[in-house]
Amino acid sequence: MTLCILGSTGSIGKQSLDVARLHGISVAALTAYHNVQLLEQQIRQFHPALAVVVDPAAAKTLQIRVADTNTKVLSGTQGLLEAVQLAQVDMVLNALVGMAGLLPTVTAIRAGKDIALANKETLVAGGDLVMELARQKGVRILPVDSEHSAVFQALQGNDRKDVNRIILTASGGPFFGKSKAELAGVTAAQALRHPNWNMGQKITIDCATMMNKGFEVIEAVHLFGLPEQQIDVVIHRESIVHSMVEYTDHSVMAQMGVADMRIPIQYALTWPRRQPSPAAALDLTNIAKLTFYPPDEQNFPCLSVCRQAIRKGGVTPAAVNAVNEEAVRLFLQDRIGFLEIAEWAQRAYDGFSGAYSDTDDLLRIDADARRMVREYYAGR
Repeated sequence: MTLCILGSTGSIGKQSLDVARLHGISVAALTAYHNVQLLEQQIRQFHPALAVVVDPAAAKTLQIRVADTNTKVLSGTQGLLEAVQLAQVDMVLNALVGMAGLLPTVTAIRAGKDIALANKETLVAGGDLVMELARQKGVRILPVDSEHSAVFQALQGNDRKDVNRIILTASGGPFFGKSKAELAGVTAAQALRHPNWNMGQKITIDCATMMNKGFEVIEAVHLFGLPEQQIDVVIHRESIVHSMVEYTDHSVMAQMGVADMRIPIQYALTWPRRQPSPAAALDLTNIAKLTFYPPDEQNFPCLSVCRQAIRKGGVTPAAVNAVNEEAVRLFLQDRIGFLEIAEWAQRAYDGFSGAYSDTDDLLRIDADARRMVREYYAGR
């Protein structure tokens, strides 16, 4: 297998390269937004044919620094699209953050590449389009998120017609059990202290608001072909059970493991085989107990908004995703409060509806929803 890794300098990208290194998987293309120093190190270790830096100025810097290698350097979105279409690439691992992951995913599918998907927004915003295109092209979309990988693993060897429900687990983030009054004053620094996982800033804030779990419900609808009503969420503070599938006989299959993203990454890259993992083994005697709680959708309403959005369908999930990205950016800049993130998600749900036919429609809705947030705070 030969990989193209989109977002190789981020958390998922770096861990994907750990797996590739362990199993001797070839890497034909690596991409980053602007982290030239780390990308140079990766180029010298993995010798890709192509490297892409989205930021043009940073790309010029990288081009000079790796001039002694055989790696070609490109920039911008067009560079990403060239990377996913390389003839030698078998699978594109999309670890980009945000809506930026949609167009490269669609382009890769059209080029007949299998997808290892860690970019939530691809399916949140354009799930109907992406899954139908993958079906037409005979392309496999393998989940990298720990929760969807767990579901995928629990489905192996079973008939999907026998599935009663999917149970997605959530850690509850750093603010589990807090009231709205307590949440009103939390800071970005506090929200970034995830109890179990080491992730990028945006997804860590999404975990704190429970938006991440709402997005995962939407993803699960598209990945596994079940209605939203058959996808439940439970809070599981230990992050040992990564998700479950309940069958019609009420047997529940759970995938368990330490909180290490290299396990689901590796399963996506080596499926249907299982290989030795760089992750530590799970010792249940050290865990002592596993706890489960219902989600608090009153104080963390983002999960409920996402459920409403997937029921409404069309462009609504894309709009919710867009305003969330803008609101999270503002929260990280200490320009808005924590609770305003959910308020913007509700406004997007209320304000956007209708069908879409292609990526241009989705990108237009994305731009319109972002503009709504930016104009509201302009000059403030």
